[in-house]
Formats: sequence, structure tokens, C-alpha cells
Amino acid sequence: MTARQAVHVLVAEGLVERKRGAGTFVAARRVPRLLGSPLSFTESMRARGMVAASRLIRRGQIEPSADERDALALSAGTKAYLLERLRLADGTAMAIERAVMPVWLVMSLTDDIESGSLHSAFEHAGHYPTKAMAEVTARSARKRDRDLLQLPAGGVLLEEKRTIWDQHDQPMERTVTSYVADRYSFEAMLFRGQDGPRE
Repeated sequence: MTARQAVHVLVAEGLVERKRGAGTFVAARRVPRLLGSPLSFTESMRARGMVAASRLIRRGQIEPSADERDALALSAGTKAYLLERLRLADGTAMAIERAVMPVWLVMSLTDDIESGSLHSAFEHAGHYPTKAMAEVTARSARKRDRDLLQLPAGGVLLEEKRTIWDQHDQPMERTVTSYVADRYSFEAMLFRGQDGPRE
């Protein structure tokens, strides 16, 4: 009884997880991500000693949504380029990433963007991710999400919408990344203005 109670406490604190029909296992630690950071998924995983990988879901030219067109400063009727990938860390599915970019920018890339780092490809083409703006919301995982991310019914995602600009203030990508909520945490670094508090 004491051991069972101890396991209940560990589950409640997120240190272990139960999998029906399989047993009780040490829970994977959540991967932290700095909110709004221009660091790529590959760079973030490498910084934490994890191996990043990608599995292509979809790629090609699309008609961008109004949100994507505004974020990328595209004129009406202009096509955009979609790269949608399943992102993995140490073999575990972490997120579904939908990156929409200007067609001209993608056409200038020479690196493999299906399985490699998109940001490395940008940099090799002379475009350095410099500034990012992001917002994060939570939502329930849909069936497609659950299938791709191997989530049970009732799974929750943290969805980050992010726009990234290069060193010339040129919009490079509008990305929506859907992270598995219990595999990720978001961090924020806040600064107080140098002028001090206002009266």
C-alpha cells in the first residue's frame, strides 16, 4: 500500500507516467523553449544534448492564408511555399511544424530542407534569422495530431505561432508549431525598461 501511494505521488508530480497495459515508467523531462527565440528546433535540441530529426509530411506551393500573407508581407495573389514536418528529438515525436515562406526565398536555398535544419539553409543563403515574434495558445489535439504524435484521446497541444525576420528585417517564415504539452515547456525572459517605473 505504501509503495502504491508513493507511485501516486510521483505520478501527480509528473516524475513517472503510467501506460495502460505496459506499466509505470520514468517520465521524460519536458524540453524548455525560450518563447519567441529565433533558434531553430535543431539548434534547441542540440543545445540540450538531444538529436533532432524530421519526417516530411507535406511540401510545395500553396495559396497562403490572410494571416500568412500579412506576416510575410506578400501581395494578394502571390503564392507561398509550405514545408510541414514532424519534428522528433531522440526518436520521440515532439511537434508538428508548419512553416510557410516566400517562394523566392525557398528557391534560393541549396541545402536539404526536408530533413535538415531550415535555419541553417537560410544562413547558407545569406539570410540570418535575427528577430522573432511569437504567441502561444493551448488546444486539444485533433485526430490527425494524435496519429502523428502518438497521443491518446484527450491529448493537449501548445501551439506557437511565430514570425521570423532576417538581418535586413525581411520576413522569412510564418510558422505554426504544435508541441505535445507534456513534452514541452515555454520560458520567457523579461526586461524592465531603463527609464524605471512611470509615475
